[in-house]
Amino acid sequence: MIDEINALYDSMSKGQKKIADYVLNHPDKAAFMTATKLGEACGTSESTVVRFAVMLGYNGYSDFQKEVASHIQSKLTNKAQNSTVHYRKNRNEILKGVLVSDAQNIVDTIHLVDSGVYDMALKLIKEAAHVYIIGIRTCAPLASYLGFYLNMIRPDVKVIDSMNISEIYEQLFWLNHDDVLIGISFPRYSMRTLKAMEYGNEKKARLISITDSEYSPMNMYSSCNLWAKSDMISIADSLVAPMSVINALIVGLYINDETFVKNNLEQMEALWNGLQTYRGDELADGM
Repeated sequence: MIDEINALYDSMSKGQKKIADYVLNHPDKAAFMTATKLGEACGTSESTVVRFAVMLGYNGYSDFQKEVASHIQSKLTNKAQNSTVHYRKNRNEILKGVLVSDAQNIVDTIHLVDSGVYDMALKLIKEAAHVYIIGIRTCAPLASYLGFYLNMIRPDVKVIDSMNISEIYEQLFWLNHDDVLIGISFPRYSMRTLKAMEYGNEKKARLISITDSEYSPMNMYSSCNLWAKSDMISIADSLVAPMSVINALIVGLYINDETFVKNNLEQMEALWNGLQTYRGDELADGM
C-alpha cells in the first residue's frame, strides 16, 4: 500500500495528495475513519476518498481501510517481535529492561499531559449526573480500577462490562447530556470502544478519552483527551503510564472534595470491618 501511494503520488490530484499525506502520517487514525470522516480530516470530499482507494487498486474504500489496519497490525507485531528477540538474547536483562521501559513511558507521558485537559476531566467527572466507563480487552483492568475508586468518591458510576456491541449499547441506553462517558483504548484500538464513544457523541454526553496520542482515533469523538505513552513490551502492552494518569484523576477528585470523600470512606471502612473484608480485620478480631 505504501509503495503504491509513493509510486502514484506525483500523478495524484491536490485532494488525493492530502489524503495520501494523511494516511502515511496518521495510519493509526485513518484505519478507523469512514470515507466521510477521512475526507473531512483532509479537507476533501467522500467521493475523492473513494476514488483515491480505487486508484490504488482496491475494489472500494472498505478494502483500502482493511489494508491500512493490516499495516498497523504488522508494525505492532514487528515491534513486539523485535523486543522479544532482544530479551531472548539478553535474558538477564529482562526484569531491569522492562522496568526501565515502563519508567520511560511515564517520563514520556509527563511531556504529553496537558494540565488544562486534566482539570477539565476532573470538572466533568465531578459535575456529571452519571459516569460510564468503558475499556475493552487489555484496557478492561484499567476501566475496572478506575470504576472501583470512583465508586468510593461519588455515586452513579457504571463500568461497561460486555464485549458484545449490542449489550454495550443497551448499558449506555440512558446516557444523556448530563452524563460523562470515559473511554479507554490504546493500540491496537478496540472498535467496540470506538463505537461506544461514537454512540456517546450521538447522545450528546460529555466524553473523556484516555488514549496514547493526538493521532488516536479516540480523539475524533472526545474533546477532553488524556494521553499516556503505552509502548508495547514484547507481547504485553505497557499500561503503567495510563495507570498513573488514572491515579492522578482519582487523587485529584479526592483532593477537590476531601470532606465528602472522607465521609464515604469512613462509612465503607465500617462496612468492611463488619464484613471482615480484609485480612487485617480478621487478625485483629482474633487477638
